[in-house]
Amino acid sequence: MSEFRQQSTGATSRALLSSSAVMAAGTIVSRLSGFVRGILLAAALGVGLHADVFNIANTVPNMLYILLAGGVVNAVLVPQLVRAMRNDADKGEAFTNRIMTLAALFLGVVTIGLVVAAPLLMRLFLDPHYFDPGRREQLQSVIDFARYCLPQVFFYGMFVLVGQVLNARGRFGPMMWAPIANNVVAVLVLVTYLITIGPADEAEASGGFTSGAEALLGLGSTLGIVVQMLVLIPYLRAAGFTYRPRFDFRGTGLGHTLRLGVWTVLFVVVNQIAYTVVVRLASSGTVRAADGSDGGTGYTIYSNAFLLTMVPHSIITVSLATAMLPLLSTYAAEGQLSRIGSAVSSTLRSAWALVIPVAALLTVMSLDIANVIWGYGGAAADFGNFAPSLALSGIGLVLFTAHYLVLRGFYALEQTRLVFVIQCAIALTNIVAAVLLTRESTPAETAPRLVIAYSCSYAVGAVTSYAVLSRRVGGLDGPRLVRFLVRLLIAVGLSTAAAWGLREGLTEILPGESKVHAICDLLVVGAVFFGLFLGFAKLLRIAEVTDVMRLVTRRLGRGR
Repeated sequence: MSEFRQQSTGATSRALLSSSAVMAAGTIVSRLSGFVRGILLAAALGVGLHADVFNIANTVPNMLYILLAGGVVNAVLVPQLVRAMRNDADKGEAFTNRIMTLAALFLGVVTIGLVVAAPLLMRLFLDPHYFDPGRREQLQSVIDFARYCLPQVFFYGMFVLVGQVLNARGRFGPMMWAPIANNVVAVLVLVTYLITIGPADEAEASGGFTSGAEALLGLGSTLGIVVQMLVLIPYLRAAGFTYRPRFDFRGTGLGHTLRLGVWTVLFVVVNQIAYTVVVRLASSGTVRAADGSDGGTGYTIYSNAFLLTMVPHSIITVSLATAMLPLLSTYAAEGQLSRIGSAVSSTLRSAWALVIPVAALLTVMSLDIANVIWGYGGAAADFGNFAPSLALSGIGLVLFTAHYLVLRGFYALEQTRLVFVIQCAIALTNIVAAVLLTRESTPAETAPRLVIAYSCSYAVGAVTSYAVLSRRVGGLDGPRLVRFLVRLLIAVGLSTAAAWGLREGLTEILPGESKVHAICDLLVVGAVFFGLFLGFAKLLRIAEVTDVMRLVTRRLGRGR
């Protein structure tokens, strides 16, 4: 029996890796195009107060979508869609039509209300310094941007819902590739901005935007989300689904779905309360700076460092988790709790095998990465402000990866109330740590200290969620996970020490901060790091690393 279980777990792991590879490929291309967008945005607006005015307003729609509907769509509906496809005579078509109709009505009404209430809404996210008499231009620009960007709430919601309908039908690729269309639109908008308006100089960096600049950036950003959603529509028909509005919501099982969603809504409410506090604290980093050019680090630094850190998460962890969730839902429906534990543990090992070395290299190469990605135009003199936040973010990435994957087990078991309780502990830790760490901070220390607070919160989340799920399903292969982690940390530690020494040596031999230096450092140090890591992984027999490399090699061989 033990041998059979090991074979089954190995087959499951290989299937998840194969399914996630398609999603990972789309995410990689999406992130690369997103980097182009990030480069252009930093070049156009810099990294100080001028950039925060736009970025805070453009972030709020996504936060509000997650607050209002994101948790239900992402975590609750996929298991329900899988069950409907499996149990309903029409393979879940009527259930899906009702869900989509209800979501469109809800998101439409809410979005209109948010646009009307934009001036009041933005007060939640801004430091009180924004309301000083000398900051009226910035405050008005934030409100104007919010009005242009808040319609994104509707299109974010419909994009994710359509994408999850496709995922439930085994079509994982389109949702991962669609954001590329959004990035293409954003790149075109930013190129137009740079040509017609130009990069921010020191005088503009502390002021507001013209009405034309607000319309171009705000409407352009919303257009990108609209296109991103529309790209998915043709794939629905290809997946065998045709949408027909249905308003017969009573007695159709939606009540069960919405009851499950109550706890998930509370989960995201708590999470977004914490993030609102973080955004508000981050906004103080640049607005407290005299002119936006004295090294203040605010929301732009924090959010961009966070987004870059989340690239490994998006490529590796989300792809694995998305492929894993329907499988976990099947195990839960069949009452096979031990297989849930084995699948979660196997997926966690596969994710950590890639995430931990990437996080370590990110810490070593943070300054060069910041130089290559953001060191242009209006941000050319300030890219170094990103380095402390990037260097500190690796630990948070590793902890978040563990927590994120373990939560998929709770969602498959429909234990959303328990997830809410755990998230309360995470959010409370994040709020308390963020407030305490930034209370006496200088403007330059704001973003790095918020990164530390984030890591503290997910240390609590990872330990708690792992321990609770392990008890619920009869174990998560703890001894095997510990043995794997010890060997992985040895391989990563030795590789990181060598990479650090090489980076310092190259800096002594070829000093300077040019793009050529930074790119050479990244290529040479990165190649040495990963070469050593793969060698140590093979020597230490870390099967999760060799499995991933075997999959990549096999796919490359097919492409020839």
